Amino acid sequence: MVFHFTWFLASGTDWTPKVDSIIRNAKTIVIYSSHKFVFRLYVSWYYHSSLGYLLSGKRRFPIDSTMNIVFYLFWLSLGLLAYCYLGYGILAAVFTLVKQFFRRKNHQQPGELMPLTLIVSAYKEENILRQKIENILQLSYPRHLLQVIFVIDEPDPADVDLLKDYPWITLILESERKGKYAAIKKAMARVKTPIVVFSDANSQLNPEALEKMVGHYTDNKVGAVAGEKKILYQQEHSAVGQAEGWYWRYESFMKKLDAGFYTVIGAAGELFSIRTGLFQPLQDTVILDDLVISLQVCMQGYKIAYEPGAFAAELPSVSLKEEEQRKIRIAAGAFQSLHLLSSLFNPFKHPLLFFQFISRRFFRWVLGPLALFLLLLTNIYIVSLPLQSGIFLWFLYTQLFLYFLAFWGYVLIRSGRPAGICNIPFYFLFMNYCLFKGFFRFTRGSQTVLWQKVVRREAA
Repeated sequence: MVFHFTWFLASGTDWTPKVDSIIRNAKTIVIYSSHKFVFRLYVSWYYHSSLGYLLSGKRRFPIDSTMNIVFYLFWLSLGLLAYCYLGYGILAAVFTLVKQFFRRKNHQQPGELMPLTLIVSAYKEENILRQKIENILQLSYPRHLLQVIFVIDEPDPADVDLLKDYPWITLILESERKGKYAAIKKAMARVKTPIVVFSDANSQLNPEALEKMVGHYTDNKVGAVAGEKKILYQQEHSAVGQAEGWYWRYESFMKKLDAGFYTVIGAAGELFSIRTGLFQPLQDTVILDDLVISLQVCMQGYKIAYEPGAFAAELPSVSLKEEEQRKIRIAAGAFQSLHLLSSLFNPFKHPLLFFQFISRRFFRWVLGPLALFLLLLTNIYIVSLPLQSGIFLWFLYTQLFLYFLAFWGYVLIRSGRPAGICNIPFYFLFMNYCLFKGFFRFTRGSQTVLWQKVVRREAA
């Protein structure tokens, strides 16, 4: 069959009879071959692909044009999802290995510690402010090199009295709540150090976090450093925490691949740092401050390094409803950021950054949920057609099985029981569902910049 294919490509004769003959032979082989599963996949792809159409030399598609569109949408959706969640990671891993093979490994030399500022923004965090202060006191970074700024929106008198007991904390009080990004802008006006670190009030940093992050700035190409986010949960007590923890382990792995390829595509607000001079203030309407601030650094020609040795740990949401509320807000902010960071869509300015942003963010946020819906819809339609290859039936069985696992995971998590392996399909569908809802919230303009405080599980 390969010989025939090569021969008619090299000849100048009419290809139509040969293509038809090859298809008939392929169908015969499928019937009698012990490898009929593989051949059916090939014949189905060939017959319905643009390659088969071009090689046939026909003016019209071999089957109804509507059916062709359905087949194209099926394969396109499957390929897009496979690339988003598997293909890009494999490509980044291979590229990193090749780069390391040809490039002499440079061991990062610890540079001289430099002055830095830690900014913590808070709103109605009276229950955890003391914990955050104690966590800062446990950091091993030299006290004389560390400036700490707390920005408190609508502060309670008890919060003010507590923070005033620590004179080394610069306190900024905002009587009117304008959102986290507005608070960060206020704090940045007070920063005089070359490096600034951002952290949430409910996040606990490991003692060596700041030293680990600052070490990356010995590389002049690094403009920001992303830390790692960890979810604190007890498996038997927090089903939501287990699901979210699995997701963040995957994200941490992908960030490591991103950094090896070129740069991390956005940092998590729980812990990241930038060179102070690279901060570019925007309007107060920014929803995802961490993503926008960190990617603005990349847009200026710098990279975001990844430091797994610097991590921020936080407790999970107390319920699935609380987690959904948070994810929808993040999704709405993601679509807003596509507009704010529109210059990232220019492939000529920063080619590698463009490729990574499209692969890691745009495809997953914009096309992924749609592809997931179309994959199931087109699969059902194709299976309903007569004389179609059994491969599509197996694809449908696989999809339905995964949807069943996701539903069972939902049932277990709603009941407060750990979902085990069902966490993977459940959280995958849950994230895409939140992207759908976040998109419609963004298009309606109903997403406010003000965080609606999420109730988190108490520490055990």
